[in-house]
Amino acid sequence: MKRHWRLPITLTLSCLSAPLWAHGTMEVPINRVYSCFQEGPEAPKTAACQEAKRVGGTQAMYDWNGINQNPSGDNHQAVVPDGALCGGGKAEFKGFNLARGDWRTTSIVPDANGNFEFIYNATAPHATKYFKFYVTRNGWNPTMPLKWSDLELFGTVNGNPQMDANKRYHMTMKLPTGKTGQHIIFNVWKRADSEEAFYSCSDVRFGNGTTPPEPPPAANPWKEIGNVAAHENLPAGSSATLRVFDSQGRDAEKHSVALNAVAGQAANWPYELAVKVNAASKSIRIGVMSQQQRAVAIAPVRDATANRVYLNDSYKGYHYTIDLKKGDGGTTPPVGDAWKEGGKYSQGQVVSYQGRQYRCLQPHTAWAGAGWTPSSQPSLWQPV
Repeated sequence: MKRHWRLPITLTLSCLSAPLWAHGTMEVPINRVYSCFQEGPEAPKTAACQEAKRVGGTQAMYDWNGINQNPSGDNHQAVVPDGALCGGGKAEFKGFNLARGDWRTTSIVPDANGNFEFIYNATAPHATKYFKFYVTRNGWNPTMPLKWSDLELFGTVNGNPQMDANKRYHMTMKLPTGKTGQHIIFNVWKRADSEEAFYSCSDVRFGNGTTPPEPPPAANPWKEIGNVAAHENLPAGSSATLRVFDSQGRDAEKHSVALNAVAGQAANWPYELAVKVNAASKSIRIGVMSQQQRAVAIAPVRDATANRVYLNDSYKGYHYTIDLKKGDGGTTPPVGDAWKEGGKYSQGQVVSYQGRQYRCLQPHTAWAGAGWTPSSQPSLWQPV
């Protein structure tokens, strides 16, 4: 039987002048660390990124373009051992070596000629020795640590590839054949003027040539602007009210919920208020944000501090307060952000200053050095 050998594709390109240092990572298909960074390092959306944060912290996501080592020559395996490929052998990125099958994948489908355009985000480009492209072998198990023996070299680009005005390298090459389902494309970017090399894992899903790439997630119109924090249980007969003000400080919405002894518990009343607000408000949502079927969902939870307040992009400049009225008739004043010089304040906005709450009486800017503190300007501020 005749045996067929697949040889790596080699493209040789001329070198270009560049800055004096290098950083970057694969953008299409997106690198695993870069993908989690785009979810938000402090509150990643997917379970895999959340676990990477728990294991290794947030700094690795902020350093997404710095997965580098200094191997002697081309001996990458000496500095990037088995099980640590996606983190480039660096302890900082250990959370991204986790062997699990739920990393966010990019669907890739070749064009009519079997080619695919890879895009590398070179935030600081440099003279390049080569880019090497590997893919996991058929039968590779995503729930097992990635090893060098799991990889097959399928392409090499020598020298500096074509770069666009946004510092993106563009490299078009044939995709390996016979690949279906989930795989990892592992990339090595080796500099020509030093020993430094950069490493990248992109989680991909190969199509069959007829399935279009997965569409991008729907745009998220909701931006976090605060949270609901319950500091105590509220007695029966209490109420919680969310008041919304427009960009001029005028009343825009008001949503209230009456509380009994159970609903008034600290873990419950934020949930009860959120249900009422989410059903009636045009501008505000309260709850915990998650990604569901490539769409954003915000759902309240029974917790004293976990629920966040989100504002729709269509209502820029809107703000809110939460008023609590206790069953005995006492009122807990709304809690505002700390007042500071240089801030721009709207009518009705509540701030805190020296342990007290103040409501703005007229729009103004607290110019630095003017001394327009809430306690000294009764024409601008009223104690709550």
